[in-house]
Amino acid sequence: MNAPEKTHLEKPGTLLGKRLPRVDGREKVTGDARYAADFSFPGMLWVKLLRSPHPHARILNIDASAALKLKGVKGVLTGKDFNGWTWGWMPKTREEAPLAVEKVRFYGEGVAAVCAIDEATAEAACELIRVDYEELPGVFSINEAMADGAPLLHDDRPGNLSWDFHMNFGDVEAGFREADLVREHKFETGRVLTGFLEPPAAVAQWTEEGITVWSAKQSPYFHYRHLAACFNLPLSKIRVIQPFIGGGFGGTKNDSVGADFCAVLFSKRLGKPVKYQYSMEEVFTTCRRRHNFTIVARMGMKKDGTITALQNTAYAEGGAYTVIGPLTLYLSGAYTTLPYKIPNFKYDACRIFTNHPSGAAMRGHGVTHTRFAAEVLMDMMAEELGLDCLDVRLKNAIVAPFTTVNGVHVKTCGIKEALETVGAKPAWRNRQAKTKGNGSVVRGVGIGTGVMGGGSKQRGHQACAAMVRLCEDGTVNYLTGATDCGQGSDTVLVQIIAEELGLRMEDVSIRRVDTAVTPCDPGSYGSRVTILAGQAAQKAAQDIKQQLASHVAGIWKVPESGIEFGAGQVWSNDDRKLSMPFRKLAQAACYSESGRVILGRGYSQTEAEDYNFEEGSGNSDVNYSFVAQLTEVEVDLETGIVKATDMDLAFDAGRPLHLVNVESQIEGAAVQGLGQALYEEFKMKDGRTLNPDFVDYRMPLATEAPDIRIDHIITNDPDGIHGVKEASQAAIVCSPPSIVAAIHDATGIWFTSLPVTPEKILAALKEKRAKETPVGK
Repeated sequence: MNAPEKTHLEKPGTLLGKRLPRVDGREKVTGDARYAADFSFPGMLWVKLLRSPHPHARILNIDASAALKLKGVKGVLTGKDFNGWTWGWMPKTREEAPLAVEKVRFYGEGVAAVCAIDEATAEAACELIRVDYEELPGVFSINEAMADGAPLLHDDRPGNLSWDFHMNFGDVEAGFREADLVREHKFETGRVLTGFLEPPAAVAQWTEEGITVWSAKQSPYFHYRHLAACFNLPLSKIRVIQPFIGGGFGGTKNDSVGADFCAVLFSKRLGKPVKYQYSMEEVFTTCRRRHNFTIVARMGMKKDGTITALQNTAYAEGGAYTVIGPLTLYLSGAYTTLPYKIPNFKYDACRIFTNHPSGAAMRGHGVTHTRFAAEVLMDMMAEELGLDCLDVRLKNAIVAPFTTVNGVHVKTCGIKEALETVGAKPAWRNRQAKTKGNGSVVRGVGIGTGVMGGGSKQRGHQACAAMVRLCEDGTVNYLTGATDCGQGSDTVLVQIIAEELGLRMEDVSIRRVDTAVTPCDPGSYGSRVTILAGQAAQKAAQDIKQQLASHVAGIWKVPESGIEFGAGQVWSNDDRKLSMPFRKLAQAACYSESGRVILGRGYSQTEAEDYNFEEGSGNSDVNYSFVAQLTEVEVDLETGIVKATDMDLAFDAGRPLHLVNVESQIEGAAVQGLGQALYEEFKMKDGRTLNPDFVDYRMPLATEAPDIRIDHIITNDPDGIHGVKEASQAAIVCSPPSIVAAIHDATGIWFTSLPVTPEKILAALKEKRAKETPVGK
């Protein structure tokens, strides 16, 4: 196999790989509305939820009589109105109800819902509902929840065990015996927010035709199935219409929320459209968040830097419900064997219930935790052995084709080239000679790597589909169930169709997701849209091409196989004098046979699922992206404040199809990783979130973003359409370890708990100085 290229090579005449503008072509949903929060319908009612003031309590009685007497109030719901229905990621984990029944399990859990003529009246009515609680002792950490005799969140889950996973490949004990150095350390990652700016919102309407919702969902077909199950309706009676999405990043917008079901039930009872919109305080205090992990990592290494074994024992704080937690544990384990050769690997993980909001998926799902631990531990051991950490990475980096110890088969991999690229940067080459700084500010540089799968093929329905309709003027309408939640997938999907048909991007019109008319789609998660929805789009365009080629070949009396499309023209390779504009061919084909309707259909296909979810082996994705990151930081020794000044990322995204999209996604993910390394963490006390807003929950400001430079490592993966892989999630994985390594380079201190706040740095510096000061001085 040829070595990956370090520069992007554009194919002459192609739309692919160029810095094209993004598409914003989906029509507005209704009137001037673009986002769910903008919706307004005549006679529309509002829903607000009454939320629990306790993190753990038994519900003894709910008295809504005073609320129902308030002018403008149309109704009140409690958990019993849903007749015991619950939802979850898989049959074993369907334990969450739209409103709490019998007891609440986290502060802010919905207890009742009020419907009124406007939002203010609904909020006022919530204050009038009386709820009698019996407060129960809560558990607010992994250790508390696992202690003997701890209160149980769910009576059928002894030990508050939500889920556990165990992977064992090779022989880790033999690997440790083979090593010259074995080290074990504990690592902690923080509980963090996805950080979207648009809160959950929807309008629901129940009519004789069924349920219609306009909802801000990252994966609307999940919600479509939830509604069908909750209200016992066939899927043909459920219509989810997708507006523009104000960011997603997994978790909350890849799922349903309690108010979704309340709005539909109120609409059924009252015959009116019903709207809800969460406040940002509700998002911060009640919505899905990334799990926080405690990982005990043990690694064996030879004197020359060869890794002989890795063992992780992981504990994930899951919050009140299981949701998608089993997949989090799977990914945290299965991906640990990339991007380095790990001949012996063992992983034991538990997800533990606590009286906090539920942990769920977030960008870099699961992988961020164990990759952080492995990267930092590798650096620590390289330092102890007197080895260059870059040399250790290069020595252990996989080279494709490669099959990991747990059966993950990698066909293309640019990690070695990525490491060489960042290693050639002046900041790394000159790090020893470069002064660490003067006065209170010291400087450092560090490297980290990341990996992420693309084209997720998890359980259930996984195929993406596309429909393309040719219009008589040579333009096309494109229908897809794939959701653009800010990642720019609409642009690249249009680009793929235009490329296939030889049209301009503006000749392709993409329609919003509407489950009544668009093909069913698994959703926007697992970096699957470009890879799988793109494959479906290409096949649908190829279907159109085949029909047109057949038609024109019959007219020209030439072989169909020689018909070519490009630059708005169609021609025969067998007789180059035969050509015509694409528009003219479209008109001729559509008007033939008393009028034809030319439709193209396509759906994605992947190799048979060769992975074992329970065992943690095989390929759960189509292919894998790889990245190496070099980060430069400045650390103020007087304040403990860290400023990341520069980031260089060498990213193997296969072949980038739209450079503006790809680079913006990589930059965004790297800055999200910066936030989780230095700033972001929910502050909790007795189950309550103490920083429930963007002021007190610190995310990086634009002024705090470093200068970011990106090198593309081109690998042209054979399983990705036009060679593509995922582009972005791997960057949030490598960012925290590279920052921690840079802080160590500046201060000489290793930090193993995220985020690395000024308080932690000052405390560590004080401890270091105390150790360095001779006794008695």
